[in-house]
Amino acid sequence: MTEPTGSTLTDALAEARRKYRNWGRWGPDDALGTLNYIDDGKRSAAVAVARAGRVFSLALEFNRDGPRSGSRGRGNPIHTMLDSGLEAAAGAQGLPHGFGDADDVVFMPLRAGTHWDGLGHVYDKGFAWNGRRCEDVVTGAGDQVTGVERQAASFVTRGVLLDVGRAVGDGELPDGFVITEHHLRTTIAAQGPSSAIDRGDIVLVRTGQLARCRRLAGWGGYTTGAAPGLSFGVLGWLHGSEIAAVATDTFTVEVRPHEFDPPCVLPLHQIAIPNIGLFLGEMFDTDALAADCAADGVYEFLLVAAGLPITGGVGAPVNPIAIK
Repeated sequence: MTEPTGSTLTDALAEARRKYRNWGRWGPDDALGTLNYIDDGKRSAAVAVARAGRVFSLALEFNRDGPRSGSRGRGNPIHTMLDSGLEAAAGAQGLPHGFGDADDVVFMPLRAGTHWDGLGHVYDKGFAWNGRRCEDVVTGAGDQVTGVERQAASFVTRGVLLDVGRAVGDGELPDGFVITEHHLRTTIAAQGPSSAIDRGDIVLVRTGQLARCRRLAGWGGYTTGAAPGLSFGVLGWLHGSEIAAVATDTFTVEVRPHEFDPPCVLPLHQIAIPNIGLFLGEMFDTDALAADCAADGVYEFLLVAAGLPITGGVGAPVNPIAIK
């Protein structure tokens, strides 16, 4: 397979650590990583980007028909009613004066649907974000240092959609398509000034794979098979552009199969999360937003994408809202 940098994966990882590691950049106690690029001025300017008032949810529905395969115990959400209209109609709730209610519960892995990977989710040679030993960060009680509750108010900024699926394909990139920095820059040039990337932006990359799953009425290999995604070689662009986060409409952000010979597991994640401190968003539904952007030629928006503040979480389910 083509290896984007270095003669082996070991060489490529070592080079990437040397070039892109942000440890200590925001102090020894940092729990925000690249979200530090979003400041008050950035948020204020992002609010001004929302002009038309059109709103788009970028989340998949959380239900039993989601994409999760169930491997390693990570299945789809299970939603169960504790009380329903049936009990209320039967007068079985024991509540006075005709009052009735419904109540429910959900059980799910935190990355069962649209989510942010937390800073404690991936390690590199035993180290978590900012050079901490992974066993000192995440224990059986959860992430004690960089849990997703610590970023609960941070995912508010200017969002930019890079519709690579439309710009360099026919709307849907084929599975296994390697998105390079050249493809990202080509997309920005094709889309025009509103898609120029600035510090503190959250970049959404649309590949069209999710649209293909919908068109074929099934998840197929969405979680386990080949997928379009970012090249390992894009890490330099992700680091140098000083974006706050990147998300895609795929299951793992990076291309599958990977660009290195096996054994190889998520090499872009291995550098991006524990070394750069970059947040990765997975399974973002950008199709409706992309259609609107293509129609009016505006690819920037206010993005409000705070995950659930689950104490100690290493993943954050989210309903991202784009406001144009």
